[in-house]
Amino acid sequence: MRLLLLNGPNLGRLGQRRPDLYGRVSLIEVVERARTHAAARGATLAHLQSNHEGALIDRIEALDFEGLLINPGALGHTSYALRDAIEAAERPAVEIHISNVLEREVWRRVLLLEDVVIGQVIGRGWPGYLDAIDVLLDRLEAG
Repeated sequence: MRLLLLNGPNLGRLGQRRPDLYGRVSLIEVVERARTHAAARGATLAHLQSNHEGALIDRIEALDFEGLLINPGALGHTSYALRDAIEAAERPAVEIHISNVLEREVWRRVLLLEDVVIGQVIGRGWPGYLDAIDVLLDRLEAG
């Protein structure tokens, strides 16, 4: 099973940017832990982090994966183009947010991807990535 993990704007600074809110674990560490977790369930995990919406959309359009995991960062609240790319991919996807965006600023409560993903993991810190892998693989394994 091939999974794709995408991380959007500012997530490259995970562990450094607002550690009080997002924690002290770096994105490199999160990806390593996610790959290990996916491998334990028999899956491979490709990864891309980009601050550019188009790069994320281009990667989705490659369609070389069975399931998508995405922490879109602020794009999850603003990008109809990203939403449309996920919908057009016709692959199950799970949205991840490290902080609880539903309890933050009003504009963060708008989740444009919610109707094109099979699930959302919100506010669980970096371990939410592992939870999202489990949600996605459970769906893919169920057929």
